[in-house]
Amino acid sequence: MKKIALLHGPNLDRLGKREPEIYGRATLADLETALRAEFGTAAELHFFQSNHEGALIDEIARLAEAKFDALVLNAGALTHTSVALRDAVAGSGLKTVEVHISNVYRREEFRHHSYLSGVSVGVVAGLGFEGYHAALRFLLPA
Repeated sequence: MKKIALLHGPNLDRLGKREPEIYGRATLADLETALRAEFGTAAELHFFQSNHEGALIDEIARLAEAKFDALVLNAGALTHTSVALRDAVAGSGLKTVEVHISNVYRREEFRHHSYLSGVSVGVVAGLGFEGYHAALRFLLPA
């Protein structure tokens, strides 16, 4: 069984409360429940959220050492600012899909650049929570 981690960066713990007009009203717990319901028998899913860059970097290193197969990463604002997070992904050997709930290309200009895209096998943006389902379908081909 494949081991896949889903990592969430800053402010994603506030889903359902923070800017619902952009991110919707569902919570991170709602997302985890939906993903476990659809993919829980096909993969071992591990969920992690932190508002701290270093904690995310430490978790990526831990996942690599634990021989996880893949990573679905929504790094939030760190996507656009963190070379350190990019380097952690690049050095991990984890097949990574970058996910964004909103369409970052329809938002502020600074959100149009991602340090993570170049070290990810794919990017899903603007599909809401469905983007996570798409990422897992890609990582778990039938």
